[in-house]
Amino acid sequence: MKLFTPVQRNRIGAALGPLLLSALLAPAARAQNPSPPAAAAYAPLGVPSPGPATDGPYAPQPILPGGIVIPLYPPDSPYLKHERIREAEHYNMARDVPGRIQSIVNIHNPSIEVHFTQASVNTGTAVILAAGGGHNTLNVGTEGADFVGWFYNYGVNTVILRNRLKSDGYDPLTDEVTDALQAIRLVRAHAAEWKIDPAKIGIVGFSAGAELAASTAVFYDDFNRKNQAPGDPLAPVSSRPDFVGLIYPGPTPFTRDAATKIPADAPPTFIVCAGSGDRQHAVWADTYFAAMLKAGVPNLEMHIYGNGVHADGLMDRRGIPFGTWQDRYIDWFRDLGFLGKPGFETKAARDLAAFAKNKK
Repeated sequence: MKLFTPVQRNRIGAALGPLLLSALLAPAARAQNPSPPAAAAYAPLGVPSPGPATDGPYAPQPILPGGIVIPLYPPDSPYLKHERIREAEHYNMARDVPGRIQSIVNIHNPSIEVHFTQASVNTGTAVILAAGGGHNTLNVGTEGADFVGWFYNYGVNTVILRNRLKSDGYDPLTDEVTDALQAIRLVRAHAAEWKIDPAKIGIVGFSAGAELAASTAVFYDDFNRKNQAPGDPLAPVSSRPDFVGLIYPGPTPFTRDAATKIPADAPPTFIVCAGSGDRQHAVWADTYFAAMLKAGVPNLEMHIYGNGVHADGLMDRRGIPFGTWQDRYIDWFRDLGFLGKPGFETKAARDLAAFAKNKK
């Protein structure tokens, strides 16, 4: 057997060392950086998608797990376009967040999606979320789904409104407002079944959705009078919201007509918007606030922040104060009694009763 000299052994080790090390590390490297698998074998599961178009009315699908979906109207309702009710909705998915629905269009069978909070912390309060999108899309991601878990922690039930849109041929001042008012009375009709306090049901709207919320604050009596058909099971149910939230709102009824009549039992309203960074929406917010304040409606609150931009819901906004508006909302909500136990009269209701009595 030939023996190598020390010098030869060092030379062989220097040559073979990197090769041996590479061979030892190769399995680990492959484990960390596997070859791309066949797409069909590893296709993602559970990605949200609209329901199929069928011979019957389109059946809206929940956009979040656990959601219970109910159409706003029966299939034969005169409010629906029957030639389009079978069309499926279209989902616009977030580009950089796989599986996240950012917005929905082509809504012809409007609906609500109900998410209940835990029974042990249930306040009995229900917030209907009216997303924005300029009446062209319905931004149910940042202005709908993101609020479900957030409100859950406060014992608040949430309802995502899927209203019809101007881009699909509907009128924001009639069709979309009708959807919002119908959503309020539909939730109230199910209050006992859903363990919701019928005196603690309101609506929070964002941008274009805030236009709908603002209209519900003043037009509910008219809607109630027009929807008293004998065969309508919701006829005796009120569409009045017990509270309203206007988040960076679009134009309100007072923008179009400064003399819009304010009911004696108009609900309390929380309003928030960026100021200079979202000037036009701040002007619309101020117009609503000024009209309600002049009328003496109790428990109005408005925050106009110096900095900020339009939209984005709950986002932190890189730490600027506007990114904490939702905390101010909870302060207002708690102060008015909506985070208390169900079945007890809220401060909002007591203050409103006193206001209505003084106006007589």
